[in-house]
Order: sequence, then structure tokens, then C-alpha cells
Amino acid sequence: MKATQMLHEIGQSLWLDNITRDLLDSGTLEHYIDELSVTGLTSNPTIFDHAIKNSTSYDGAIRQKVKEGKTGEPLFFELALEDLTRAADLLRPIWDRTDGVDGWVSLEVSPLLAHDTASTLAAARDLHARAGRPNLLIKIPGTKEGVPAIEEAIFSGIPINVTLLFSREQYVAAAEAFIRGIERRIAAGLNPNVGSVASVFISRWDAAVANNVPTPLRNQLGIAIAKRTYKAARDLLSSPRWRRAYNAGARPQRPLWASTGTKDPQASDVLYVKALAAPFTVNTMPEATLKALADHGELSGILPADGGDCEEVLAQFAKAGVDIDALATQLQDDGAKSFVKSWSDLMEVLVSKSADLRKAS
Repeated sequence: MKATQMLHEIGQSLWLDNITRDLLDSGTLEHYIDELSVTGLTSNPTIFDHAIKNSTSYDGAIRQKVKEGKTGEPLFFELALEDLTRAADLLRPIWDRTDGVDGWVSLEVSPLLAHDTASTLAAARDLHARAGRPNLLIKIPGTKEGVPAIEEAIFSGIPINVTLLFSREQYVAAAEAFIRGIERRIAAGLNPNVGSVASVFISRWDAAVANNVPTPLRNQLGIAIAKRTYKAARDLLSSPRWRRAYNAGARPQRPLWASTGTKDPQASDVLYVKALAAPFTVNTMPEATLKALADHGELSGILPADGGDCEEVLAQFAKAGVDIDALATQLQDDGAKSFVKSWSDLMEVLVSKSADLRKAS
């Protein structure tokens, strides 16, 4: 049995952290679904920036939409929705078979809205309505301003992928926003079954401290943070408050491990996949990591529900001078800024391509 299938056997979903029109047109995504146990897909501004910049597959659609007067963000979201609705349709049989547990795709609101609650909520409602697919999650960052938008979106019945979470505390804030939205739906007599995942970024922790900690601690911080967060998730899942919601018909929000491609060239290319195998979670991985897992990956154990040795490991990082709370805040801020930069690059690529295609036509 391939390691990709073994993840599902232990209860973890495997999602692809990529989307391009080439993946769709070539049948590669369908192959990943059929042969490598991929049951979902995530996207972000950086992924779309690379996809459109490095391919001619979008040129025909861009040319047509420019003729229709589309530019900037409206042009991008039309292109993104075309890709993601196709992917959603490929994954829809899985969504149907699992009764909405799996088979999801994700689309992010504009990262320019990361610190604007009202505009984030309005964008989430608009994109969800335009997609017209029940298995499309809208990504909202778990920033201070994003948290109330998450609650309101869930209350509105919009499935949400909370992104840019880096710590247990950030995860818990997002998870509590989710449950508040669900509880409000229950109180209002609405269906409380609204899909959601909470995306915790892993490898960026290790990249941030790689040059500042002793060699024995390299590539251990992200995994320790994941263990601490997984314990918090399991504690929430078993709490009376959450069990009351599930008893009323709600479905739990699953933790999702994001940024699971190995950054350190000296470390295993499936380091984070092996370390983060756990039931009732999702791992969304880049194509290279997916292929490596299918080719030579082996699973060695399951993430401990009690957090295992995470506090001891984190104490070693504290002794080495790493301020976990401050770094979590910095990583979230840096992640938001990174997506804004990718968004700006993406808008520039669309302007440039639009102009070139207009000249050529």
C-alpha cells in the first residue's frame, strides 16, 4: 500500500497545495485523485501568481476577458473561479461519498483585506455565491481582524478555511470563532453543519530559526508547534461545549497542516508528512512532496493526542533564545505581507499579459 493511501487509513486527508490550468487540462489532477489518494486541494495568491506567470494556458481566457473589459481583481477572480470550480467538480464525488467531510477546494479572499473585517466578510460572501459549488471553502486569514469575519461567515453558512495560523493560541482563537458561529446557527434554528478547516503553517517556523539555534534543534520547532496545537484541537473536540454542538448536528472543524514542504535541503523531503500523520486532520502538500511521499515515503507513527514531548522541545527553544509567542505574531504578519506581495505581483502579471495579448490580437 502506498504511503499516500496509508494516510487515509489512519484518518488523515491528503490535499494538494497547488492549482494550475495545466494540472486540469493535462489530466494530472485527475491522476492524483485516482492514483495518489488526493481528496482535496488548496490555493493561495502565490500559487496563482506562479501559475499565471509561468504558463500560456491562461492567455486565451485573459484575451477574451480583456475584450469584455475585465482587469485587475475582477479578471483574476474569474480565472481563479474557472480553475477551482473545475477542480471542485472533479472532487465532488468524494464530497458526496464522504457526506461533505472531504473533497474540498479552497479560494482565498484578497490578501489586501487581511486587516479589514467587514470587507473580508463581504468578499467571502461574494466569492462563495459566485462559485456556486458546495465543496468550495473560502480562505480567511486568522488575523485579529479576520477572527470576527470567520464567525460571521460560519453563521452565514459559508464554508471556511482559516489560513495563516502559526500557533496554538492563534488556532484556538480561530476555532472558537468557528464554534461561536455554529452555536449562533443552532440558536437561530439553522442547519449547523458548515464545513471548516483551520490551517496551521509548519515549515516556516523552522526556516525562521534555522540559523539561530543549535544544530540538534534544527527542523524540530514546526513539529513541536504542531504537536502542541494538535493537543489543543483534541481537547476542544472532547469538550462539553463542542460535543453539544455536534449533538445538535454540527460537524467538527479539522486542523489542517499547511506549509509542509521541507525547506531544508539536508532534511528528508517527507519530514513533515511523516511527523504529522494524525487522525481527523488534513495535510495539504506541494506537488513535489506528494510525489516524494508516493515514491519513497514511509509512515512511522501517529501524532500523539497529548502533545507528546512538545513542551520539553519548546522549552529547549526558549533556552536557545526563541520567543515563541513573538515569533508566532511575526510569522503571521510576515505571511500576510508575503501574500500581499504575491497579490501585487499577480496584478502586475495580469496587466502585462493583458497589454501584450491586446497588442498581439
